[in-house]
Amino acid sequence: MNSYRQPGVVLTDRRFTVPLDHSDPGGEQIEVYGREAVATSRAGEELPWLVYLEGGPGFGARRFVGTEAWLGRALREFRVLLLDQRGTGLSTPANRQTLPLRGGPREQADYLAHFRSDSIVRDCELIRQRLTGGAPWTVLGQSFGGFCAVRYLSSAPEGLAAVLITGGLPSLDAHADDVYRAAYPRIQRKVAAHYARYPQDVERARAIAAHLAEHRTESAGHRLTPEGFQSLGIMLGSGSGSHQLHYLLENAFVRTPGGTELSDTFQEALRTAASFAGHPLYALLHEAIYGQGERPTAWAAERVRAEFPQFDAATALAGDGPVLFTGETIHPWHFDVDPALRPLRETAELLARRTDWPVLYDPERLAANEVPVAAAVYHDDMYVDTADALRTAAAIRGLRTWVTDEYEHDGVRAGGPRVLDRLLALVRDEI
Repeated sequence: MNSYRQPGVVLTDRRFTVPLDHSDPGGEQIEVYGREAVATSRAGEELPWLVYLEGGPGFGARRFVGTEAWLGRALREFRVLLLDQRGTGLSTPANRQTLPLRGGPREQADYLAHFRSDSIVRDCELIRQRLTGGAPWTVLGQSFGGFCAVRYLSSAPEGLAAVLITGGLPSLDAHADDVYRAAYPRIQRKVAAHYARYPQDVERARAIAAHLAEHRTESAGHRLTPEGFQSLGIMLGSGSGSHQLHYLLENAFVRTPGGTELSDTFQEALRTAASFAGHPLYALLHEAIYGQGERPTAWAAERVRAEFPQFDAATALAGDGPVLFTGETIHPWHFDVDPALRPLRETAELLARRTDWPVLYDPERLAANEVPVAAAVYHDDMYVDTADALRTAAAIRGLRTWVTDEYEHDGVRAGGPRVLDRLLALVRDEI
């Protein structure tokens, strides 16, 4: 194990070998990485563990510098494990470069079926036994990490001392169609709020979408399209996202000897924001996280979008209405325009058609829950439906909610120590 220091914290690399398929513990093994963090002043002490599960799916744990965001608050009393969930970060990678080692698309899809929250929780339980000697630990789940935490409560509550969830209470039974049917109106509200704040962006967005529709545009092999441009709306779910989007749009065009063109600066920013090179599992598994039972997800976001024609860029450009941005939605065209996804198109199709997804949540076990649980619910969260979150909160015995409009979906990061402090006080009945 390698240990090293940053201001106020000692970090240690930890690697764990776990079964690819937990129903076959003697079969193929993969590696899962976790970064241990402990306050410099408490490095020699026996401390309870907190494991952090990042949002996603498909993102490794956030790379903090020192004690920024919520980490400093956690280090006052915990030894923290920042876990790179299987397939992400420094764990055995799953991407266009490595997945061909599995074989063809069918073998790749079967492999990736083991990368949902059920397998992540089984990984956590093996790791917990090795780190804590069997003592339960506290889980902090952000967004999809909260989905994993609810799976944890459904399948292995004996491993949990407490659960803290930020923006991540999933519906227990909604199909992906239901998720996106609720999502598009939320996205439209966020876009309307952005245009109300920055009315000059209405014409800028129309001009950019029109240019991309009329001119084939590529940046580093990534095809830039009106639909890809619309996907920048994913930024609107964070506290500063509207402002960041405005700054991105304000220098979209530049005058050249050949006329007005999209600036290199804007093209690079759009390509970077739209690329899945750093998190391909997000695109491959995003709808699969809602899969339960025999009904396929079948490109739910694409199919449901047809029910909301106001999101069609061509229709908007043919009239005088605004071009609406989209949000946390994955579409087949992502696998055509993005070189990081293009080789995985057939794999994605097989996952979309899959009809044997295990059920993830156990309502009876959740109704009998005895683990202290607290959840921050953001009152108009763009990524997780608030009504679904509150229904799930009511279905988990003893769960305490903090419903707030002070933060967007990234509150646990943007709020520094305040969000974690509030949730810890709730699970300890201090407030």
